[in-house]
Amino acid sequence: MRCEDTTADVWLPIPADEIEDLPEPGGSGLNYRFWDGGPEFPADPARCAFYVVPYMKGSEIAVRPLSGMTSVRVVQTLSAGIDHVTPGIGSLPPGVALCNAKGVHEASTAELTLALILASLRGIPGFVRGQDAEEWRAGFYPALADKSVLIVGYGSIGAAIEDRLAPFECARVARVARSARTTGRGPVHALSDLPALLPEADVVVLSTPLTPATRHLADAGFLARMKDGALLVNVARGPVVDTNALLKEVESGRITAALDVTDPEPLPAGHPLWHAPGVLISPHVGGSTSAFMPRAKWLIAAQVRRFAAGEDLVNVLLTTD
Repeated sequence: MRCEDTTADVWLPIPADEIEDLPEPGGSGLNYRFWDGGPEFPADPARCAFYVVPYMKGSEIAVRPLSGMTSVRVVQTLSAGIDHVTPGIGSLPPGVALCNAKGVHEASTAELTLALILASLRGIPGFVRGQDAEEWRAGFYPALADKSVLIVGYGSIGAAIEDRLAPFECARVARVARSARTTGRGPVHALSDLPALLPEADVVVLSTPLTPATRHLADAGFLARMKDGALLVNVARGPVVDTNALLKEVESGRITAALDVTDPEPLPAGHPLWHAPGVLISPHVGGSTSAFMPRAKWLIAAQVRRFAAGEDLVNVLLTTD
C-alpha cells in the first residue's frame, strides 16, 4: 500500500539555502522550489501551497502560475503594492491569503523620495548636465526648509517619508490617507480633504497604492489645485497620475515633477515625459537597493514559519472568496 504524500511545495524567488531560519524541508511538511519567473516551472503548480511572487518581473510573470495553483493557501508579494497580481486573483481557490511586503521597502523608498525632492528643488539635474558640458551653472535655488509638504498615502511608507523629513525644518507636513485618523505626529486627513490641502503644499508626495479609487487620482483637477511652482513627487505607481494632464502642467512651467514611476512603464524612447521641462525621472528604483534583500529574506522566513506552525500571517491585504 503506497503512503499518501502529505508534503506541500513553497515556491521561492530566492534559493532556500540563501534564506536563514526557514523551517527544515521535509520535516516541516514543506518542500522548497526555486522559481524566479523563468520559462519552466520548478514543479507542478497544483502542489504549491505557498507562492512568493518573483520581484519586479511584471504582472504577466507574476500571475502565470496562478491558474494552476489549485492548492495554494498563501500568495506573498515582495512589493508594497499588489496590483501586479490582482489580475490573477479570480483564478484562485477560496480562502487564499494575499500578503504584501510591508516592512521591506519603507527605508529604501523613503530615501529615494527625499533624494528626488532635494535633487529637484536644488537643481541637481542641471548641475549634472552642466558638468557634462563643462559649464559652471551657479544660481539661487529653492530649499526644502520652510516648505509645506503633503504626503498622499500615509501608510508605512508615507510614515517613513515623514520620519526622514523631520530634520529638514519643513514648515508643515500634512498627511492624507483613505480615511481620517489621528497619529502621534498629528491628524491624517481623508482623501476628500485633498481639494483644500493641495493649494497649500509646496511639495506633494504620492505614496498611495494603486487601486480603482487611486487610478488617475492626480488628474487635471488635482494638478490644477496645486500651487504655482509646486513639486509633484510620485513614488507610488505610474497610473496614480494622469500622464497627459501632467504633461500639460509641466510643459506650461507651472509645476515640476519627480517621478520614480511612470505610465506607461518602462517609459518608451521618444515619450514626451523624457524631455518635459522640470521633470526628473528615475527608473522605478524606490525599493531596489541593498536594503531590499535582507528585509525580503526576513519576511519570507517569518511568513513561512507562521504558515508551517498554523499561525496567523502578517500583511494580509485580502482573502479570496
